[in-house]
Amino acid sequence: MNNKYDLLIAGGGTAGCACAYTAGKLGLKTLLVEKNSFLGGSITSSLVIPAMKTSDNAINTDFYNILYEKLHTINGASTYCDGNRGWFNPELTKIILDNLMKDAHVDILFESKIKELNKSSGVYIVTIEDNNLFEINNNLLVHIETKRLVDSTGDAEICKKLNYEFLFDSDKKQPINLRFIMSGININKFSDWLMEYDTDREVTTSCNTDGVTLLSTAYTWDTMRDWALRPIFDQGIKEGIITEEDSNYFQIFSVAGTTDSIGFNCPRILDENLSRSQSYIKGRESILRLSMFCKKYLPGFEKAYISSIANSLGVRVSRRVKGKYVYRNEDLKSGKKFDNPVLISNYPIDIHSSDKNCSKLEKIYKEYQLPIESLIVDNNLFVAGRCISADFEAQGALRIIPSCFSMGEGLAKYIYSINNK
Repeated sequence: MNNKYDLLIAGGGTAGCACAYTAGKLGLKTLLVEKNSFLGGSITSSLVIPAMKTSDNAINTDFYNILYEKLHTINGASTYCDGNRGWFNPELTKIILDNLMKDAHVDILFESKIKELNKSSGVYIVTIEDNNLFEINNNLLVHIETKRLVDSTGDAEICKKLNYEFLFDSDKKQPINLRFIMSGININKFSDWLMEYDTDREVTTSCNTDGVTLLSTAYTWDTMRDWALRPIFDQGIKEGIITEEDSNYFQIFSVAGTTDSIGFNCPRILDENLSRSQSYIKGRESILRLSMFCKKYLPGFEKAYISSIANSLGVRVSRRVKGKYVYRNEDLKSGKKFDNPVLISNYPIDIHSSDKNCSKLEKIYKEYQLPIESLIVDNNLFVAGRCISADFEAQGALRIIPSCFSMGEGLAKYIYSINNK
């Protein structure tokens, strides 16, 4: 590994991977620093599958398309009946992301974190805590020089270390969750029962893709909708199988590349005062109850079991840095045009609440753009992912995986352009 780079990216999640791959392919000497032992962030560590569907006119989608094609060749990605290509297999995604970074000549440091940063003579001097070095010389620190730096840590950890300003509404929150997967399910039996039981096709759908049944359904404790699954959840609460809090949000999807597995976008953890450690414990307790609930009440789950619990909490919003341009809710709703957009989307404003009947899913009837200036902190420091320069409501629409892919790819192209001026 060299100690001088054109670009260092902190965080190998969705935005970080797209940025690193694109930069490497453009010829920038790129280092990707990741705290986990694998890449993928929300897809792999937090089990956020599938990626949500966005505009057919999206831009900066080369990385997304390449990832899909590579995964599809090994039965690790599927296209759903609504045309969504974002149904990924988390474990196979880890492997393909490794391969893509290798193909782009991106250097990777796994199980590593940036410890210190200083700026000298126009370059960043970065001290990295690298656990890979321990067995070599008992020295965990490696020193890197880089011209430009991207913070794609999700929590804006690099911007915090460098004492940059955060947005005034960065204290606003959405509840976190802890996803899991159950396997051993008779998917066809469950699908047949579910499609007959719930006729609301805005909630429950199923289709056959590549010879495999894929499905999706949902339920929340909100009373604004007549959920078909409500009587079943009410019975589970009455019999003490689950708690009322367990029932606050329930969303499930088949897992691409499997014939017997379903991923759960739940439980949603409501107590915002819990530490992350306490949230993991509470989440896993709820997962056990939800798994027993499914086995008892959902046909096809009789022999099902918990096969995976996310390594990381699903965090929807955290610190957002104040960048060159603060993208606001009114920009999004008006469909404001920009000279240098990094993404185009029409995904709704999606804000979860810990309170009943207070979550928000507001459809957007115009496509909107995010400008590159919302990813620029200063001339050599950039952000990508959920910590971008956007207000709380706008970030609630921008945080989805396809948009993060576009941010990372578009940012890499911008950095390449200024690097060659």
